[in-house]
Amino acid sequence: MKSFFQSFLGAILALVIFTGGLFVFLLIMASAMGPKPPSAPNKAVLIFDLERNLPDKPTESSALDAMQNAIQGNMGQDVPLTSLIKAIDRASDDPKISGMYITGNLNSAGPAALTELKQALRRFTAKKPVISYNMGYSTRDMYLCAGLGQVILNPFGVVQLTAPSATSPFFAKAFDKYGIQVQVTRVGKFKSAVEPFTSDKMSPENREQTRGYLDEIWNGYKTELAKGRDLAADAIQNIADKKGILVAAEAVEEKMVDQLAHFDEVLGELKKMAGKDVDSKDFPQIDIDAYAKIPASPQKSRNRIAVVVAEGEIVDGEGGPGEIGGDSLARELRALRMDKNVKAVVVRVNSPGGSATASDVIQRELVALKQDRPVVVSMGNLAASGGYWISTHASHIFAEPSTITGSIGVFGMLPNAMKFANDHGITFDTVRTADFSAPSLFRPMTEKDLARIQVLVDSVYDSFINKVSEGRKLEPDKVREIAQGRVWAGAKALELGLVDEMGGLDAAIRKAAELAKIEGDYRIDAPDAPKSPLERLLKAFGGSEKRKLAKAGRFEAARNELESALRSLRSMNDPNGVYALAPVAVVN
Repeated sequence: MKSFFQSFLGAILALVIFTGGLFVFLLIMASAMGPKPPSAPNKAVLIFDLERNLPDKPTESSALDAMQNAIQGNMGQDVPLTSLIKAIDRASDDPKISGMYITGNLNSAGPAALTELKQALRRFTAKKPVISYNMGYSTRDMYLCAGLGQVILNPFGVVQLTAPSATSPFFAKAFDKYGIQVQVTRVGKFKSAVEPFTSDKMSPENREQTRGYLDEIWNGYKTELAKGRDLAADAIQNIADKKGILVAAEAVEEKMVDQLAHFDEVLGELKKMAGKDVDSKDFPQIDIDAYAKIPASPQKSRNRIAVVVAEGEIVDGEGGPGEIGGDSLARELRALRMDKNVKAVVVRVNSPGGSATASDVIQRELVALKQDRPVVVSMGNLAASGGYWISTHASHIFAEPSTITGSIGVFGMLPNAMKFANDHGITFDTVRTADFSAPSLFRPMTEKDLARIQVLVDSVYDSFINKVSEGRKLEPDKVREIAQGRVWAGAKALELGLVDEMGGLDAAIRKAAELAKIEGDYRIDAPDAPKSPLERLLKAFGGSEKRKLAKAGRFEAARNELESALRSLRSMNDPNGVYALAPVAVVN
């Protein structure tokens, strides 16, 4: 019997080694035989499929993750927003590109990212024609396409022109049902990140601040839509109030689209754009994802402006996919500080915050980096709480009018699952060697425990206030007045002195060059979309690396909302249990 098990285990081990070796061999072959960089044919139409997210950087994937994604049908990664914008700007001056075709519907994109993308598309439209065509347009799709040439709708399509809203799930009643108590200490009456775990609805303060930044976002949408479609802003509001969804005939009547057409009719227009006859079987074209991978002309300057992306929740330690690790980001910044060819650093912040300890570790490195070179922050969709903490000492801070920022507040949170355990026959007993002992998941905190933790939270809050005061050169009392955990839209944050200027990543890079006195003589080191091992493997075997995402239905969207909220719980790993985290809200 012993011999049998030895043989069996040996066979399993041999199979694992063979499979792993074969996979590595295929990866090596794929790298050696990899495809040549793509190139654009003459008079090509640039195809821009909007079915994507707009991340600031791609999520790195291991070979194992890539294989799992392949099994699930997820064959690639979204090209980062910065790469898309560079591709659009390059295409606007590329004699091989005759125009652009926009189609599809955005999966997920924050209003600040949309603003930056729209500005790039507007620059393209000033030089070359654009045709947009869809079976249906959402508000975000219309925001992008309005004013960019022809906007065409399928005769069976609709335009969904609805105002943005924010939805937060609340778990308090579910926790009560299962005997789980959440004990909270916090500073700031607007610090509402804990509400989903302690309440069953929004507090009046949270509702007030949420309405404030939603109004800013909606006003931006209305202004751009009205300008692009040559309408009054009141007309956009009237559609949203009275109809929301326009059928095809109504969309033409309300001047939201230029015409109705079937795809074969649009295809004829695209052929004309490419200089082909309507009866031609095909026309030259290139997908924007492929175009973004065409190598740009090398930058020769020794002066470097490094672009660092801080995207996701801030966690203690190294962090994982979609997270900002305090230690890993600090190490990256430290390496840039040691590189004398790096003349300026631009930090792209897109984060709701997280661990207060990790936020301070990151900020410490940024303060050190700023001692001998400019550090400019570009805020994306969200740079709040810990995301604002790490930004405060920058030489200059940029935000978009719809960027969600501020949320200068702190909280501590510890679940207590004693009742849940007791209800299932599990009991606990404790022996103490002092009046205070470490918090436990299975022991409720006493009033004395909570009081001491409140002292810690108050101390961190005071530190946050002081850092904002020093970095933004504001009086501490002024900071306390606008803090309280309140979230602000970027336009209001500019009025309050929390940011310096409106603008996107390009504006931040130009400012960094100006502050470093290297205008006209620098190159940009920015993250581009990586090629995962699987992408290279698929290329070698003639597979497609383009991903076609399935649209999320209503049930899928609801599941994603819940997962997003619960993900925040998993990322709460601050060693002191204190967090600078903005509220979780899904903006629709």
